[in-house]
Amino acid sequence: MNAPTLDEDLEDALAGPAAVGGVAVPGLRRARAWLTRAAEPGSVDLWRWTDDVGPVAATRALRAGTAPEKARTLVGARAEEDASLADLRRAERCGARLVVPEDDEWPALALHPLTVAAHTGGDEPAQQDRTTALVPPVGLWVRGDPPLDGTVDRSVAVVGARASTAYGEHVAADLGAQLGERGWTVVSGGAYGIDVAAHRGALAAGAATVVVLACGVDRAYPAAHSALFQRIVDSGGLLVSEWPPGAAPHRHRFLVRNRIIAGLTRGTVVVEAAARSGAQATARRARGLGKQVLVVPGPVTSAMSVGCHELLREPEGGARLVGNAAQVIEAVGALGEDLAAPVQRPATPRDGLSDLGRRVLDACPVRTGVSAERLAAVAGCDPLEAMRVLPALELADLVQWTGTGWRLAPPPRKGA
Repeated sequence: MNAPTLDEDLEDALAGPAAVGGVAVPGLRRARAWLTRAAEPGSVDLWRWTDDVGPVAATRALRAGTAPEKARTLVGARAEEDASLADLRRAERCGARLVVPEDDEWPALALHPLTVAAHTGGDEPAQQDRTTALVPPVGLWVRGDPPLDGTVDRSVAVVGARASTAYGEHVAADLGAQLGERGWTVVSGGAYGIDVAAHRGALAAGAATVVVLACGVDRAYPAAHSALFQRIVDSGGLLVSEWPPGAAPHRHRFLVRNRIIAGLTRGTVVVEAAARSGAQATARRARGLGKQVLVVPGPVTSAMSVGCHELLREPEGGARLVGNAAQVIEAVGALGEDLAAPVQRPATPRDGLSDLGRRVLDACPVRTGVSAERLAAVAGCDPLEAMRVLPALELADLVQWTGTGWRLAPPPRKGA
């Protein structure tokens, strides 16, 4: 039996509900599959129109040439092509699927800020530029078994420079592992440098991690990470992309996909970033969505930390400095629950001393013992007061009686 044509599936979708049992009907899913190939993601005008008329009606209008001129211009010659069924079958062969807003596993809560931004962003140039616009995807191609919404519910983006330093890679791997150990999903772009270090850190902790690609989920880019991506899928992680299977990683697509990394997660951690970097762009997308922007500081002499420090310096940026996973979780987690423990400072016997005790201790010589009267003269107190605190200082091993006077106790020997 021949498979139904796209037009037949669209006709069936118009006659019934959009979803059955929490799963989009085939015709609607096929319409969204067609749109992911026909139109490059990131266009506010096209998304608004599609959201208004519905994906099935939008697909029919674009194929018939009756869509608004802006929409027809964005699709161009692709309107005459139909690879939707082939894309869905190709995805199925590599263990992938198309997740659409009508599915129960669609991460509606995480992506809601993108929806709000697309409706309220206006027509300013920044919102019309596909590489910077904040627009929800029409669908997401997902490779891996776990549901998308549950996987990204408690997730953090960890991004940074491709030309990273050993310091940056160490920090990113530690963050990935520590976040994973605490039940958080690490989301990144799978690139060289900081991205891959964060993914590997999460894998080392036995945790799920998500790679947001700028190409089809059946392709590995960079190719050297092919084995890593397969390991991520086998370990309960996901590969996610707006582009259909087989799509090539064109340069502009990396800038477009940054909003998905920022949108799926509760916050974005920038580990290292040069003066001009995609990591900075991802952080600014997160800021535009009202999500947390977190920054790991680096040496002021490092070119790979210039972008991090600029994010911290921006008065309107609201970026927060973080140094470990606990501080990240405190920023993005539940209010009053996911709190970072206070920084532990080394304790010394001097910490609990009174002002008088510190003064008498500072008056004690290192070698020769002196009388209480001499200590009182140096400390600026009464001799009786000095005699009252000296026994407590002796019990704390801070001073010792030499037989003729008081002096500082020698430091304990190593290994004692």
